[in-house]
Amino acid sequence: MNSITDSTYTTQEKLQILADAAKYDVACTSSGSSRRGKKGELGNAEACGICHSFAADGRCISLLKILMTNHCAYDCKYCINRSSNDVPRATFTPEEICQLTIEFYKRNYIEGLFLSSGVLKNPTYTMEKMCETLLLLRTKYHFNRYIHVKTIPGASDELLAAAGYLADRISVNMELPTQESLRLLAPNKTMQNILNPMGKVQNTISSHRIAVGKSAYMDRSRGNQFLNQGIFSDNSKKIFREKLESQNMDAKLKGGNAPTKNDRNVFSDRENEMYNRILTWENACQLAPRDMSDLKRSFAPAGQSTQMIIGATGESDYTLLQTTQALYQGFDLKRVFYSAYIPLNEDKVLPQIGTPPPLLREHRLYQADWLLRFYGFQAGELLSEEQPNFNELLDPKCDWALRHLEQFPVDVERASYPVLLRVPGIGPKSASRITHARRYGRLDFDSLKKMGVVLKRAHYFITCGGRQMYHTPIEQGYITRQLVTVDKNDLWKIRHSGESYSQMTLADFGIK
Repeated sequence: MNSITDSTYTTQEKLQILADAAKYDVACTSSGSSRRGKKGELGNAEACGICHSFAADGRCISLLKILMTNHCAYDCKYCINRSSNDVPRATFTPEEICQLTIEFYKRNYIEGLFLSSGVLKNPTYTMEKMCETLLLLRTKYHFNRYIHVKTIPGASDELLAAAGYLADRISVNMELPTQESLRLLAPNKTMQNILNPMGKVQNTISSHRIAVGKSAYMDRSRGNQFLNQGIFSDNSKKIFREKLESQNMDAKLKGGNAPTKNDRNVFSDRENEMYNRILTWENACQLAPRDMSDLKRSFAPAGQSTQMIIGATGESDYTLLQTTQALYQGFDLKRVFYSAYIPLNEDKVLPQIGTPPPLLREHRLYQADWLLRFYGFQAGELLSEEQPNFNELLDPKCDWALRHLEQFPVDVERASYPVLLRVPGIGPKSASRITHARRYGRLDFDSLKKMGVVLKRAHYFITCGGRQMYHTPIEQGYITRQLVTVDKNDLWKIRHSGESYSQMTLADFGIK
């Protein structure tokens, strides 16, 4: 452990240490909140009010993203801030974080705050300090902008409720997709401690939305209402609930809690028991501090998210995507983030230092995540036990289309919205424009290009009035070779972006 004490550092030095320590947490994006500005307060949290800047590896740096402390009582093998590492340690006081946030905001360096922390002493003590910081920002400094807080699994329900009222978005990082990988790399964490607060937050958000006359589920893209087979459809949610009930019943009949082969990729039976103990809206109101009622705030209006590390353990893309789908359906998460593991620590169970991070694999998982959230796909359609990993040479949608050529070509003048979404090169906006425009006349390939269709991918899979754009064979080998050629420049950029990986520094903001 480093012997230098916090009192030795200036605020500037603390900022450099703790901002750098937070760069591996990617779970921060724009808010999704719609809170307008108020007289006497600083800023607002409108849905589109946060400007984004991105580092070379695609990570968002528009928020002041810092740790409250990088002291940590845990010894997670993958973490640079683990207790056994000899690194400079620092801790911000709540007042220091508030002053930094306000001063950065006034100078237009940031548009909000992302606050995370190592585990100082214990989870409850750490969360108490984080909630104290948020309460000061909201009351003493009247900061009305977007705040995203990463809660500490194992903290008390009272502090979890307080954080939900004070922040716009809450995240509980899963880090690793299975109990086995947590046991191997993070012995201080359990899946139960991670999923319990997720369930409480989800239930409280749902109850609050119902209380104000909204749907119990988080708002999604409008196009999802037409995707009856998508993961957010009523039918899919019903199937998911029935599957959980069936798993729990099987476990009771067997007289044990061991997960089956299929359960292992999602949640074990013991973890599913948390649904019987989730926090209700009334209990959350009672648990929150009394002065919270004066704020009259919604509970986590931008929902909750989580992050999973890619490449630190041997799980397949199929396991990761199954877990992602289960999180969306079981906990109504707003986003699941993926972070390509950058080898930092010497350990025989981890990739060797110097091994390049799997940025291309992370990229493919993000593409698949979008297919789940906006295109009506399910994890079982994109991957399987026979094909557990994504094709690095093709994006997941093209790969799926090539494995289902019997469904193509699609006539854009007749195909339904869900069918159009499955065509490579056609996204939600262009599919919506096609369905609208064909009411008033015939379509041709020039008009499709103006609507935003990426014809260099789509023309292999579509016809206009029964005619192809070019006379090309609908043959898997031929189309694969053409699509790989189209994507080779993008693949080169992704592969080589890891060679110069770095987080933007304070100097990039003009701060010296």
